[in-house]
Amino acid sequence: MVMEALDIAHRSTEIVTRRSPHMAIGGVAIANVSGAEAIERVEAALAARRLMRLGFINAHCVNVARRNPAYRAAIEDFLLLPDGVGVDIGAKLLHGRAFAENLNGTDFIPRLVMALSRPATIALLGAAPGIAERAAENFARVVPQHEIVAVSDGYFGTFGRAAVLERLEALRPDIVLVAMGVPAQEIFIADHLDERHGTVFVAVGALFDFIAGNVPRAPRLARQLRAEWIWRLALEPKRLFRRYVLGNPLFLRDVILDRLRGAARRRQPR
Repeated sequence: MVMEALDIAHRSTEIVTRRSPHMAIGGVAIANVSGAEAIERVEAALAARRLMRLGFINAHCVNVARRNPAYRAAIEDFLLLPDGVGVDIGAKLLHGRAFAENLNGTDFIPRLVMALSRPATIALLGAAPGIAERAAENFARVVPQHEIVAVSDGYFGTFGRAAVLERLEALRPDIVLVAMGVPAQEIFIADHLDERHGTVFVAVGALFDFIAGNVPRAPRLARQLRAEWIWRLALEPKRLFRRYVLGNPLFLRDVILDRLRGAARRRQPR
């Protein structure tokens, strides 16, 4: 019975993902939907108690997916939302148009939680010790209609995993936000979380650090200009140098090569 239930949940997740209009970049199918449409899909999954996995894809994620088979396999059953100017550039080069809306997790998750039509239990899992607790406190002040629970930091390791899963199973939250960084968070969701632990599982990256006030958001103007990555690089140059300074040109090179290969295929006689 358990395996049958898991198989049904798996197929349901596939339906949620594959029915979404999307544009592929680097073999990653990124949903081309508005924020309102994405929220409707989450609401529908919650109402039906249908397992859903949700993630956000930026240029760095595409770079990782090209080179990490485990991550690429993990995100196949996710509804993947476009995050950042990089994937918009990639979409324009490969598909002739940008995505309908930039849906980065730092802005989308608060928007989603505030838009939910019914009170929900939301579990926070990940980040450094103490961060999830502070994020839960701050989040609860903004959305008092929901129950926000900090389950664990992200450093529980192999030996602590069973206790974390048992706590989630006892809590049975509606939404589980997982903040462990790419690709660990997506692989953890795909490999260890199912309908016993919640309904909607979301990979959220650095969200808890922002909500907890541990890392400041970029000024509004930088966000409007879609240059938040420059702000983050300035704050954490050592950690983010490879991601942005080396990763962004690598992303563009790969996308341009994809475009050239696609053009060459189209020129071949049939």
